[in-house]
Formats: sequence, C-alpha cells, structure tokens
Amino acid sequence: MIKLLYCFFASIVLASCAGSYNIEGSSNVSMLDGHKLYLKVLKDDAIKNIDSCDIVHGKFSFVGNVDTTRVANVYMDDDIIMPVVLEDGDIVVKIDNTQHTIGGTPLNDKLYEFLKTFSQLQNDKIELVHKQNQAYMNGSDMDAVNRSLMEQDAIISGKMDNLITTFIESNFDNVLGPYIFQMATADYKYPMFEPWIEAILSKATDKFKNDKYVKEYVSAAQRNQDIMNGMADNEPQMSAPDTGKGSPTAPPTPSELASDSIK
Repeated sequence: MIKLLYCFFASIVLASCAGSYNIEGSSNVSMLDGHKLYLKVLKDDAIKNIDSCDIVHGKFSFVGNVDTTRVANVYMDDDIIMPVVLEDGDIVVKIDNTQHTIGGTPLNDKLYEFLKTFSQLQNDKIELVHKQNQAYMNGSDMDAVNRSLMEQDAIISGKMDNLITTFIESNFDNVLGPYIFQMATADYKYPMFEPWIEAILSKATDKFKNDKYVKEYVSAAQRNQDIMNGMADNEPQMSAPDTGKGSPTAPPTPSELASDSIK
C-alpha cells in the first residue's frame, strides 16, 4: 500500500512539473477568417502536424504539453506564416495587414526581435533596388550610382552577417542557436566551412556542436573539405536533411496569404 501511494504521489508531482504552451492568436485580416492554421514541427527528418485550429472572428489558439522545447512553424495551407518556440508559458501571436508579432515567453521574445531586425535589413536591401531603378529613370550617372549602391549593400550585408553570428553565439545552449544556424546554411548546395562558420564553431559549446543538424552539417563539410584537398574520393556530399526552412527571411504578409487563398 505504501509503495502504491508513493507511486501515486510521484505521478502527481511529475504531472505538475510538466510544462505546457498556450498560444493565443489574433488577426485583423478579415479575409483570413474561417481559414485553418496548422502547427508543425520537424520530427524524424519530416515535417509533422501536431495541432490545427480555425481562425474564428479573428481569434485562434493552440494548446499542448511541453516535453522538449522546440521550434515549430505555424502554417496556412502549405505556407509558413511564422516560427514559434514551443516553451512553457502563454505565447501571444498577432497578425495584421503587414506583419506578424510573437512574444510572451523568453525565447519567443528573442526570436521575434531577431526576425524583426533581420527583416528590416532585408527591406533596406530591397530599397537599394528601388533607388537603382529610380536613378535609371532619372537619367543619373549609373556608374556612380552603382558604386554607391554596392558600398551600401556591403554595409547592410555586414550587418546581417554580424546579426546572425552574434545571435547564434548568444544562443548556443538553447534551441535558437541551432535553429538560426540551420536557417542560414540550409540553402548551401554543398556544406563548407565558411569563415563565419569556422568562427562560430571555434567558440561553440558542446551542446551546440552536438545538435543533430549541426553535427550532420559539420560532418558533411569536413568530408567535402577532404575531397577538395584530395584526401577523399567521391562527389561532394550534399547538405544535411532539407527542412524547407531556407535562409532567414520574412514570411509572407497576411494580405499576401489572403490573396493567395482566394485565387
């Protein structure tokens, strides 16, 4: 009897310690009302759906238990709306006509600040294209214009590289470091030890290096390097499993999603 009581109370304690996430979302894009959203994670090298919900009167929600903190993605049909960290706590998601915001828990706050800054830098690059087109229409000296734009582009690219590397380094020991590393390298046809990757690995913690994707990338990059140095045969090894995430990029706006869905 004592043994049974011990097991019973132990199970209560374990249950009470288990975390849970509660995602409360809102949208002021009326055309999204009635559409279904999906919460998906990468598991066993495949994208798997773990929950779904409908947008009703601009509201939607996902609820679940947290056994392991992980990064998921909110989808509408086959389009990724935004990533979200499944961690213990109340997560708030807002979707308006031009942007997505997410926060409420520590890692989601960090991720959103990173994505917001990265998106701003991407917009700065797009603005350079607009400036080039405008200069052409105005009959400007395009050689001078292009030199100036190339200098500005190099500055923006440097900021983007610094943003990515510093963010990864400051998040070596949580899911965000490996996640952003994966986003930044997923488009590489052949994994290689780029200077920024070597710099990160020289500082990385064991936990970061032992992440599944990071380990597979490093292994593939090492083999490719050996091949290039004549120390191994065969064709260059392709990247670690493709997750469909691609490079860090802003997801489609709600308006764009709505337009696609009603075609």
